[in-house]
Amino acid sequence: MAREDNRQASTGLRRVADLLTVVAALAIVAMIAAFALVAHYGDIDRAYISRADSVRVQSQKIAKNALEAANGKTDAFAELGSGRDALQANIDDLVEGVDKVGLPPTAQASDEASAALGKVVRVWRQMREEVNAILDRREMVVRANVVAERFRVLLPQIQESAADLADGLAGGGGSARQAALAAELNTVAERIGRNLSGMVRGGFGNTGAARRLEDASDRFGRIIDGLSQGSEALGVSPVTGENARSAVSAIASDFEEVRSSVDELLSQSPELFRVRDAADGIYTLSEQVLATGQQLTGAYRDLSGSRWVQPWMPYALGALALIVLIVRGAVAWQIGRQAVARAEAQRARVDEANQRNQQAILNLLDEIEDLKEGDLTIEASVGEEITGAIADAFNDATDALRRLVTTINDTSVQVSTAAQQTQATAMHLAEASDHQAHQITSASAAINQMAVSVDQVSQNAEESAQVAQQSVELATRGAETVKRTIEQMDSTREQIQETSKRIKRLGESSQEIGNIVELINDIADQTNILALNASIQAAMAGESGRGFAVVADEVQRLAERSGNATKQIEALVKTIQTDTNEAVISMEQSTAGVVAGARQAEEAGAALREIENVSEQLAGLIQSISEASRQQAHAAANVSDTMNVIQEITSQTSAGTNETATSIGNLADLANELRESVAGFKLPEEKRTQ
Repeated sequence: MAREDNRQASTGLRRVADLLTVVAALAIVAMIAAFALVAHYGDIDRAYISRADSVRVQSQKIAKNALEAANGKTDAFAELGSGRDALQANIDDLVEGVDKVGLPPTAQASDEASAALGKVVRVWRQMREEVNAILDRREMVVRANVVAERFRVLLPQIQESAADLADGLAGGGGSARQAALAAELNTVAERIGRNLSGMVRGGFGNTGAARRLEDASDRFGRIIDGLSQGSEALGVSPVTGENARSAVSAIASDFEEVRSSVDELLSQSPELFRVRDAADGIYTLSEQVLATGQQLTGAYRDLSGSRWVQPWMPYALGALALIVLIVRGAVAWQIGRQAVARAEAQRARVDEANQRNQQAILNLLDEIEDLKEGDLTIEASVGEEITGAIADAFNDATDALRRLVTTINDTSVQVSTAAQQTQATAMHLAEASDHQAHQITSASAAINQMAVSVDQVSQNAEESAQVAQQSVELATRGAETVKRTIEQMDSTREQIQETSKRIKRLGESSQEIGNIVELINDIADQTNILALNASIQAAMAGESGRGFAVVADEVQRLAERSGNATKQIEALVKTIQTDTNEAVISMEQSTAGVVAGARQAEEAGAALREIENVSEQLAGLIQSISEASRQQAHAAANVSDTMNVIQEITSQTSAGTNETATSIGNLADLANELRESVAGFKLPEEKRTQ
């Protein structure tokens, strides 16, 4: 009854402990979840606050860079552009959220934060327009500062030159008016520099500085023109001294270097005024961004208080879990005390049973003591004690062991006999494998030599095929050359025949020329006769025919000259006819030679075509021989590889056979050892025999 009450009390405590364990586990899980949610929302709040603070900081940097950019600082434009992009990126993150980091849009966070962000966005849009206005006029602002800087460099030089000019003119080199205007140049130049600096450094919105700069620039130009060319409006005549004119030219040159840039600057002054206004507007708007950004940061900081998960909740859940675990520990301590009491009672019962079992075991050990000597004939007594089952199992094991020893003896004898026979067979196979390996090695070497020879034949056949192919190509080219030669000879023959015809026509023409020459010769003879008759008639006429006699003499001399010329022409015509006849004969012989050469060339072409056909057939045969040789070489190589594989397999077989013989010898030894190992056991038959 008491034991049953203790068991029920223990069961109740275990149920309470299990319940407390579940409660503690739930509290711990809730604590971890609360910590995770608090950390998650904390990351979101920090991301919001970080971007809001970045907006405030970037707005101030933009205002600073805008002022520096308006004053012409080149690096400020790049920083202004990057600041604009960075601030826009932060605002986009706050408005649209960032999925990559789990940042939701501000509109999902709270209405207060969304309203504050809306104010910041509205102010930023105005501010961004002003920033873009400055960035769009970057080159203009930089140009204005370059002009101002250049004039600041030239100003001391202009003033020094103007002072020297005024001193020279006042010292007697010019009039008092010239000296006064030269001195005024110094003052006007200083005014130009001051107003230019006032526009660039003091604010582009200073319209008075722009107007004064324009007036001073015009005044300086009029004075220079008056001193160099004279001016009735200024009441001054041009300077005349060499030094004075050089000084005026130098001042004019220095001023002209920046005058066009100053005029350009003045023409663009409204745009430059817009840059300064934008910089001032950015400064004002940056203060608004700073203020609205502060409100936005405060709204983000208040997000944690509006959520259902508060930062103190994880710690409260942790304290609850700790309390539950402490109570669970107390219950476990009570359960342990009860378990210890039950264990003490159980141990007393176990000690009593152990004493009874120990005595039974000692009795069993006495009965089976002879087993250690290898006596398998003993049997243990089976009783009611705990050792009864052990004794029964021992008797079964002893009986099985007797059967095992008998089987081992019989098997070891059979294995020893079979191992000896198998070892002899394996040794014989090993010797045969070695002999086969030697034969395969010899055959493989012979096949390798044959493969090398066949490969050499294949290479020689390929070279012969290449030579035959070259012969075909040479024969083809020779045939083409002969064909072209025949065509050229035909053309030459036609040209020779044409030339022969022309030479014949030349001979015929020379014959006609000879006939004409004979006619001229006849005319000359008749003229000569007529001249003689005229001379006779003139002599008969006396003094009145003297002039006619002179004419007759001249006609006679001309007739003689004509006769001589016709004789020379006749000789030349005969020479031409002779040469023409010889040329015709030579042409006919050349034609016959060309015809004979063409015939021989045709015969050579036919022979070359025959050579080409034979060479092509020879190349085909050699190519077939080469292909067959390659196939034989490939087959020989495959056979050689196969023989090598067979040789390797034979070697492995020989080695395996030797190893098998060795293993079988070891197996016989192991069988003998096995038989000897069970020889110490005594079997019932052996005991009866003894």
